[in-house]
Amino acid sequence: METTATILHADLDAFYASVEQLLDPSLRGKPIAVGGGVVLAASYEAKAFGVSGGMSGRRARELCPHLIFVGGHFKDYQRLGDAAINVLNDFTPLVERISIDEAFADVAGCTHLFGSPAEIATAVRRRVRTDIGLPISIGVARTKHLAKIASQVAKPDGLVVVDPESELRFLHDLPVELMWGVGPATKARLAERGIHTIGQLANMPGWSLQRVVGRAAGERLTALAWNRDPRHIETRRRARSAGAQSALGRKPAQVQVFRPVLRHLADRIATRLRAKSRPGRTVTVRVRFADLHSVTRSITLDAPIAATASLAEIAEELVRSALADHPDERIISLLGISVSQLERHWDVQLELPFGLDDEERRPGSKRGMARWIADRAVDKIRDRFGWEAVEYGSALGLSRSIPDEFRELAEKDL
Repeated sequence: METTATILHADLDAFYASVEQLLDPSLRGKPIAVGGGVVLAASYEAKAFGVSGGMSGRRARELCPHLIFVGGHFKDYQRLGDAAINVLNDFTPLVERISIDEAFADVAGCTHLFGSPAEIATAVRRRVRTDIGLPISIGVARTKHLAKIASQVAKPDGLVVVDPESELRFLHDLPVELMWGVGPATKARLAERGIHTIGQLANMPGWSLQRVVGRAAGERLTALAWNRDPRHIETRRRARSAGAQSALGRKPAQVQVFRPVLRHLADRIATRLRAKSRPGRTVTVRVRFADLHSVTRSITLDAPIAATASLAEIAEELVRSALADHPDERIISLLGISVSQLERHWDVQLELPFGLDDEERRPGSKRGMARWIADRAVDKIRDRFGWEAVEYGSALGLSRSIPDEFRELAEKDL
């Protein structure tokens, strides 16, 4: 087990908003939001008023009357995000990029060249600020999970180094929502049981925690609460899944509401799967209700899929199953779909009609091939003329609030 703090987690601060303030210096120090109908990102000045990503533009203006909305410079986001993360590559080859604006790095093998991990982190922050013009926060710790938490504590524009000898004292005093895997719903359920800090969670009886989050998640959270995280830096990280979700506000749990949303999500996901020739076998849906409580349902298929219509149909069946199990829930606030167990190298193969239950959805069946041909035709039209050149009628207009360029940056998991 590693006994020294050599893992860095670097995270650009309020990245999209910071880029806009860099491109237009007149916006510096002012509350700004990227977007319009929906807030895609907010500056720290806007966050101080309670403005946050995913919030409606109307609500954001109510909280912050002087909020300035900007449209977004997506090519600059990619360019500057690449430049910032590439600074880490100048210090170590062991860099694992997590998203457009954050990455892990292991500097254990380069301290003899560049100094201690803290000195390396300081140099990275200085270069990103000086050469690129963006603020970046870095956490340094013995494990990936703790390094990520340390970078969150360091925000905005700071550096936190966690000494291995005091890591549990540091970790256990922090709020439980800083942990990976603890979202608003889990936080609320833990709070009902008087659990507000990571230390309190660490000392929960295993059976008690598992009743809140399930067995697998309970075991993982307990391990992370005691800073047991064996994950290493993956320099050639490949996506294990592809997913998308949509916040609905408060909508009735009715088929005319969730069917077009699921079709739109399936369209986004399946398009990316086909582009990389990586269909998947396991489909999972997430349904969040009005009280922020979420449920998931999943199914593993015999044959991998990447057809939009098939994915949408399967997702709808799973959502119907989730709603049937929760008949008292009348409001949906979020829907999500993910596809996992992705194939690495795959081509469609014709199948004989054996009368299997799922035959119409199998990629190599007559109907499956027809769907594949139709999807590929849609893909080619969009590649040439843009995403909105052709859309499924049932999902028409659902993507208007969030630009496709922003979705592409946020969903780069393939």
